[in-house]
Amino acid sequence: QVLLVESGGGLVQAGGSLRLSCAASGRTISRYGMGWFRQAPGKEREFVAAISPSGGSTEYADSAQGRFTISRDNAKDTVYLQMNSLKPEDTAVYYCAAAQADSDRHYYTEMYEYDYWGQGTQVTVSS
Repeated sequence: QVLLVESGGGLVQAGGSLRLSCAASGRTISRYGMGWFRQAPGKEREFVAAISPSGGSTEYADSAQGRFTISRDNAKDTVYLQMNSLKPEDTAVYYCAAAQADSDRHYYTEMYEYDYWGQGTQVTVSS
């Protein structure tokens, strides 16, 4: 069992920044691919960013590319999402997820690939 707890969400103005954290307990995350997803009201949950177990490979949704950065600190069992230049359309509940990986080089972009999910943290960006 891996318990994931997100933190760092809140209300910010457009153009501002937030840093989300995802703290894991129960197991080390060093063998898990990690990802961030988000879901806005009335919309499907969508992929935001993913990182391979070693941190050597990352992938971003087009909407996040150039503005968001995913990183991990396996020694602290924590994953981060640095969000810069935030836009109102970034408003959503952001979810952290962990996927049991078969390679240190792999990342995962689909919801069904993930085994554990956090409870989500609200990000609201005002114009």
